[in-house]
Amino acid sequence: MITPVLLCGGSGTRLWPLSRKSYPKQFSPLIGQESLFQASAKRLHGDAYTNPLVVTANDFRFIVTEQLADTGIDPGAILIEPSPRDTGPAVLAAAVHLAQKDTDTLMLVAPSDHVVPDTAAFQTAVDAAVPAARSGQLVTFGITPDRPETGYGYLELAQEPGDGSGPVALSGFIEKPNVERATEMMAEGRFLWNAGIFLFSVKSILSAFAEYQPEMLAAVQNAVAGAHPDLGFVRLAQDAWEQSPKISIDYAVMEKAKNLSVVPFGAGWSDLGDWASVWRETAENGLSLTGAATAIDCENSMLRSETEGQAIVGIGLEDIIAVAMPDAVLVAHKDRAQDVKKAVDELKGKDAPQAQAFPKAHRPWGWYESLAIGDRFQVKRIVVHPGAALSLQSHHHRAEHWIVVEGTAKVTIDEEVQLVSENQSVYIPLGAVHRMENPGKVAMVLIEVQTGSYLGEDDIIRYEDVYARDQVT
Repeated sequence: MITPVLLCGGSGTRLWPLSRKSYPKQFSPLIGQESLFQASAKRLHGDAYTNPLVVTANDFRFIVTEQLADTGIDPGAILIEPSPRDTGPAVLAAAVHLAQKDTDTLMLVAPSDHVVPDTAAFQTAVDAAVPAARSGQLVTFGITPDRPETGYGYLELAQEPGDGSGPVALSGFIEKPNVERATEMMAEGRFLWNAGIFLFSVKSILSAFAEYQPEMLAAVQNAVAGAHPDLGFVRLAQDAWEQSPKISIDYAVMEKAKNLSVVPFGAGWSDLGDWASVWRETAENGLSLTGAATAIDCENSMLRSETEGQAIVGIGLEDIIAVAMPDAVLVAHKDRAQDVKKAVDELKGKDAPQAQAFPKAHRPWGWYESLAIGDRFQVKRIVVHPGAALSLQSHHHRAEHWIVVEGTAKVTIDEEVQLVSENQSVYIPLGAVHRMENPGKVAMVLIEVQTGSYLGEDDIIRYEDVYARDQVT
């Protein structure tokens, strides 16, 4: 059995405004109806695989469980990183955790934000890598290039890949080249894109870290040894975790190891690193249209509306990316797609909330979005999952009106508990201890009108919470 290790702690700033720090690209349905994370979990699922081990950030833990539940896949374990440390410590933490049961376990490490259309072909490539991984090799998967791409690192093979049916010795890692060198490497045929996907045994990768990163190994071992369970999650010990450097697995061990091999994969792959790559994966006859999008006399362009009822129209556009969100709109030339991260940096410098905060705030009980805001009022739409409950709480500075528009809410206000049905409303006075629950079997939707002198999310005194949160989130 192979244990999939899904890495999903990245932020994906090049896909702003859809991907943001609070809700990065792996959780969004960029292609099709399911998220990239869900598609990755399904791709690494089957008779040859155990339930996945997920390494993620604290803010994403409930999103991970919710999205896995929607796919019908149970996680084997969810490791919570106290802070981002790149892929090196993340993979190492997974290995140390798995070593507690069996060091012979094979780990299939994969980012959760890639697109691989042909699942069967990918699993065949994994099967081809198993014997090498069993024998102690650190196996990586290289993508057969179909263009001289300058946005990826490359793997240099020791020989021509031949029929591509099995592992080939790896000669070295190549940093992102310029277009001239990328064109040369594509013609030579011994270079593959570095996909950042690996297969190896727990003991093999631990041995590599022991040889090349002993201090990191000690820090991560302490972080796993000091971990504590929290509502089914495994929280790595923060003090020990902070002793580990922030470094990718390539720099940490792969570029130093001698027992490396590569399985070529040519059945289609993309890391969706920018909007140009999304256009490339979704365009038909040169146009990629999503949502209420209309193109008139446009060529080689993407028009994407991410808001229900919001139309986006392009006229006479060529090589343009346009993405409309409720709170932000991106318009860029397709050749400048890699520069979107510069826009995020500019917005951060202006303290614009759009730089990092997603318009929908996801919570373990559901989600909410702000519909209108003024100096002393705010209107929100709140969706509560069946059986879910918000915390028992009160506010110092605001009162609230709740109008149920779908389903039924169970509402607690001080000592009174009542059911509020569709088209009914209830008033929450300032300072009242209150809670909202969904006792039904379908999602409950309500409109909340807040009034008061301060409407920030940190104006919460929390008394009880089924999700054991001590923060606003």
